Amino acid sequence: MSGHSKWATTKHKKAALDAKRGKLFARLIKNIEVAARTGGGDPDGNPTLFDAIQKAKRNSVPQDNIERARKRGAGEEAGGADWQNITYEGYGPNGVAVLIECLTDNKNRAASEVRTALTRNNGSLADPGSVAYLFNRKGVVIMPKNDLSEDDVLMAVLDAGAEEVNDLGESYEIVSEATDLVAVRSALQEAGYDYESADASFLPSVNVPLDAEGARKVFRLIDALEDCDDVQNVYANFDVPDEVLAEVG
Repeated sequence: MSGHSKWATTKHKKAALDAKRGKLFARLIKNIEVAARTGGGDPDGNPTLFDAIQKAKRNSVPQDNIERARKRGAGEEAGGADWQNITYEGYGPNGVAVLIECLTDNKNRAASEVRTALTRNNGSLADPGSVAYLFNRKGVVIMPKNDLSEDDVLMAVLDAGAEEVNDLGESYEIVSEATDLVAVRSALQEAGYDYESADASFLPSVNVPLDAEGARKVFRLIDALEDCDDVQNVYANFDVPDEVLAEVG
């Protein structure tokens, strides 16, 4: 998982700085609205909303935007869209499996955008269930190292249900069952450790190793999918060695 995780972490950091910041803001705002609608508008009683707000703040989304999204989702303010979750499955270059999570108010538009992005980048849509079995739903917390050792982190989160701690270079990735995500995040807070993000993610059970050419093709596909307005998350079962990541940039 290390190559994929390092790539994802680096990509998220760059996303906050580059021209796609507007799209990132839109995704984070959608997450807040849906979390508030699903679990209520009080972040203290709604862990999913709490994490959505924290993620938005860490990516410099203005507080006014965050609060308006929370109110729309909670029904305190008019204007919320009827967002629907849809997951598409597909294949990319080199036989890489792809899961595409969408949050949309127009299913036909979302399907068309996803299909176009796939076919233009050597990919294709797959039948439901043909790809999903290659992934497991997991809780993933990313935290800066801050001079902490893996053992320090593991001791803080082990009793909360953490399964493993992975070294990503500048940060640690803590993996747990999705149902233990809040407990792991809370354990870090109680230990006084800061964290960058806490999300329920899909992690691949089998990885496809990629060389530089394959990595470029897969990255282009993922970029095209993430450019779709309705796409929230893209998961893929590839692994890229550090030297290939460095070469591809």
